[in-house]
Formats: sequence, structure tokens, C-alpha cells
Amino acid sequence: MGTGQALALAARGEADVVLAHAPALEKKYVADGKMLDRRLVMYNDFVIIGPADDPAKIKGVTKAADAMKAIAATGSRFVSRGDNSGTHLLEKTLWKLAGVEPQGAWYIEAGQGMGATLGIADDRKAYTLTDRGTFLAFQKRVRLPILVEGDKPLLNIYSVMLVNPSNGPKVNTAGGTAFAEFMLSAETQKVIKTFGVDKYGQPLFVPVAGAKEEEIGGKE
Repeated sequence: MGTGQALALAARGEADVVLAHAPALEKKYVADGKMLDRRLVMYNDFVIIGPADDPAKIKGVTKAADAMKAIAATGSRFVSRGDNSGTHLLEKTLWKLAGVEPQGAWYIEAGQGMGATLGIADDRKAYTLTDRGTFLAFQKRVRLPILVEGDKPLLNIYSVMLVNPSNGPKVNTAGGTAFAEFMLSAETQKVIKTFGVDKYGQPLFVPVAGAKEEEIGGKE
């Protein structure tokens, strides 16, 4: 499920451990004491894709927020996940950076996961924001090219967090800890490093166990 839903569920004590990708929201839950011991696991990045004829003329724009501004200014169709996922939260951050309140017939809220959103964007010849991994997995079915990539706000950082046992009586702290340690272990990190290479010609994630957020740059 999307990060927003996952963290809300965990805060009610309905999960033992969370793997999520919305740093600002995660930090809020940690500050509130609902989540504990947030550690980075891996990252990939988000890209803005859209129709090849590129009505908003965003191809090669270096700042994602500038691209979003151009999409809104030209009233070009944009499909949003609209589901409070990590992807949707990043999209909202980009609109804010662009100084845009997205609304109108051009702005389509899917209320669905990434795969379905890519399908709608492809059908409607619209722009959308997607994580690179899902885009690569769907690239045979989606004809929309990548138009904007490499900007720092497009980094997609995944963290693992333990659920505070005081959130509810069902929280399995030992199990949650075991999963977190498994994700951060040298062996798992090694698997992450090459995962996807055989199928897509490039890894889907960069492992970063033990790293701090400020140390993570653009694409490697």
C-alpha cells in the first residue's frame, strides 16, 4: 500500500515494521514516537514522463518544479496517483515548489497504484510522475518517454522503521527487528545492488544501508 496508508496502519499497531519512501512524513511519525529507529535501505529516483510530442515543452528541463509549472501553464493533461502514496506526496511537494495549485480538467486524479496510473497516462497521452523501477517494469506497455530526470527532489529514498510496541498489543517487535536487520544486512544489500540488471539492463535501486540522507546525491 502507499506510504501514507502504511504509516497510519502502523501508528494503530496494525504492523510490526514499515518499509516506506516519504522521508518528510516518516520523520513526522518518528518525532511523534509512533515509529522508531528509522534507517535508510536504498534509493532509486522518480522521473517525469509524457507524450513524445511534449505539448508543455519540458524535455530536458533540469528542474522538476519548472517542468510542473510548464505543464500547468499549458493546461497539458497530468495524471496524479491521488492516493496519498509516497509518489503522490512527492508530486504535491513539486507542485508546491512550482507555486501551482493543480486543478481543472487537465488534472486527472487516478486514486490508484503506480501501474494503473501509468496505464491511464498512456491512454490519455498525459504527463505523470513515476518511480523509475515501475516505469522500467512497464516500459513495454507504456509508450511515454522520460522527459525530466536527475533533479535532487526526484530522489526516491526508502527507509525501514520499527513500530513502537506501545501503538498496540499486537506489535511483534522481535519479528519487525529481524526484518529490518535482514533489509540492512550486507547480503541483502548486495542483492539490491544488482537487482533488475538481468531483466532491464540496469539496477532498479542503489543500496545505502548505513548512509545519511545528506550523503545521497543524484543518480549514480
